[in-house]
Amino acid sequence: MSEGKNVLVIGSGGREFAIAKALKQSEHVNHVYCAPGNVGMPTVGVEPVAIAENDFATLIKFAKEHQVTWTFVGPETALVDGIVDEFHQAGLKIFGPDARAAQLEGSKDYALNFMQQAKVPTAKHTTYDQLNAARDGLDQYGFPVVIKANGLEGGKGVVIAPDQASAAVTLTQMFQTGQTRVVLEECLQGPEYSLFVLIENGQYRILPMAQDHKRAYDQDKGPNTGGMGAYSPLPQLADADYQRMIDEVVKPTVKGLVDGGYHYHGILYIGLMLTAAGPKVIEYNVRLGDPETQVILPRLKTDLFELVDACLNDEELPQVEVHEQAVLGVVLAAKGYPTNPVHGQNLGTFPAKPGITIDYANVTGDLTKLTGAGGRLLMVISEANDLKIAQANVYTYLNQLNVPECEYRHDIGDKALK
Repeated sequence: MSEGKNVLVIGSGGREFAIAKALKQSEHVNHVYCAPGNVGMPTVGVEPVAIAENDFATLIKFAKEHQVTWTFVGPETALVDGIVDEFHQAGLKIFGPDARAAQLEGSKDYALNFMQQAKVPTAKHTTYDQLNAARDGLDQYGFPVVIKANGLEGGKGVVIAPDQASAAVTLTQMFQTGQTRVVLEECLQGPEYSLFVLIENGQYRILPMAQDHKRAYDQDKGPNTGGMGAYSPLPQLADADYQRMIDEVVKPTVKGLVDGGYHYHGILYIGLMLTAAGPKVIEYNVRLGDPETQVILPRLKTDLFELVDACLNDEELPQVEVHEQAVLGVVLAAKGYPTNPVHGQNLGTFPAKPGITIDYANVTGDLTKLTGAGGRLLMVISEANDLKIAQANVYTYLNQLNVPECEYRHDIGDKALK
């Protein structure tokens, strides 16, 4: 592997910030471009490029003109829309599954059928394409019941309905807002975990585990969001339970991909619930998660460039080595997120502090005077010898900020510490 490669990252959020930052730290990498990126990226030596993530033709032209060795896709929409297929047709290397494999995230129904075929444990479920049939189907499920929009919803298309009335309202809203199919699922009970697997056809490596916090408010209250914070490692996860996740979920999933002729080269995220009956899959995503990426990549001792490069060249994958230290991050979101986030609030600056890093996401302006652009604005992250210290570092920093039109959860990491 010669030195000084150029790589391109697709996307603009905190996840892409973390990916680009990790790649920039590799001794093999000269230049990291991120399209479209965000205004915070130059703080870690990454160059934002003003090309939309769905403008495949312009991205391909840029990759060719700038001698990009390979491209790393962050967001699911580009994958589902076939960016990988288009890059391959142009003779370019790109990290991520093709459009067929991306249906594992693009359609809940498709993913559930795959799990059934591959004998991967999941919840009891039924898919409906008619509102009345879905309402009648509620009789087959107890309450609470999980209702999922079939298509991409940015992590926000899942509703846990506590009773018949709220379930009927949710179903009506989903069909009225353009969903052609919805899925009813039994509501599983147990702690939720995020497992990320880097897959090269039948070969795989598991990245550090994390726990995401999906609900908007403390104690897992409020609506589902794209994620309000995460941490890694998971001291509360027993070795035996982790091994069951590998044996009962990861291995049959990877085998199912090979048997199905998917030729998968990319990341597969497996959202797991550890139930009394063992691990069960809640969902697949075909890419790294946001905000988990921001806490798992800093724990990688293994060079991210080397892992991806080996995967794309069908070589033996390096073993994944992990730092012992804990990493915890809390998302600073616009007030009103996810339903009606404030835009344009003055954020000022985020002063450097030992033990704290900022992964920027939905911000505009410049680094001397940042403005919020709605949704999840950035993530405050700490690496420390243990989770308790990392948690204290992050909240001490956040509590000193003057950001009146923003909000964040105050309990990220508590599930591991209490």
